Amino acid sequence: MLAFRLSTTLLLATTCLLMKAVSTERVITCDDSHNVQRLSCADIGVISVQAALYGRADSETCSDRRPQEQLANIECSQKGTVDVLKRRCDGKRECVINTNVVRTSDPCYGIYKYLETNYTCFPAIQVVTCEHSVAHLYCDDGQVIFVYGADYGRRDQTTCSYRRPVSQTENVYCSDPTSKVANSCNGKNSCTIRVSNSVFGDPCVGTHKYLEVAYVCIYPEVIPQQLVYTD
Repeated sequence: MLAFRLSTTLLLATTCLLMKAVSTERVITCDDSHNVQRLSCADIGVISVQAALYGRADSETCSDRRPQEQLANIECSQKGTVDVLKRRCDGKRECVINTNVVRTSDPCYGIYKYLETNYTCFPAIQVVTCEHSVAHLYCDDGQVIFVYGADYGRRDQTTCSYRRPVSQTENVYCSDPTSKVANSCNGKNSCTIRVSNSVFGDPCVGTHKYLEVAYVCIYPEVIPQQLVYTD
């Protein structure tokens, strides 16, 4: 049986085609062990990280009161930064990141660095479903589901935390992107999927997890031009 699968590039192209991005934002956070970066689409959509840099690309950004030798290297960037940001933030309405998550190595010793993130807000429907429950995705008559992104795990201490001991909610660095929702639901008018370790695996044993899904509803006549089919 053929299953629908979307590449990230095709999905972004389709989203842009069907509904223009609400806004494009750039956030810069100067390097500090206590700093956090906040990305937000509030009530206007979900986050799609377009680019991210940890390092230094010019001598002006985050340069206040810094000696020239700390600003000299403007070709300094840590590999994999955009992947970290996309993994943690794509498909969420809001995302708060401690800059420690990208400060895993020093791409340019002695240079004062910063985290710069460029992201776009796309209109989307967001569904959050607690572990051991069933996620329901649906569209209006005549439309079908297009999954933008899905993650299973935990990214904060409050979601799906009712009557849960602290030990089951304290690990907020537990979240794995999954293509299983897209594989099961893309191209359908409605879809249900059980939220459990048996379906998604267990990215953090002992933590009570949840499934986050961001999707849009489209008319099926665009599918032949936008979808990739796989066995």
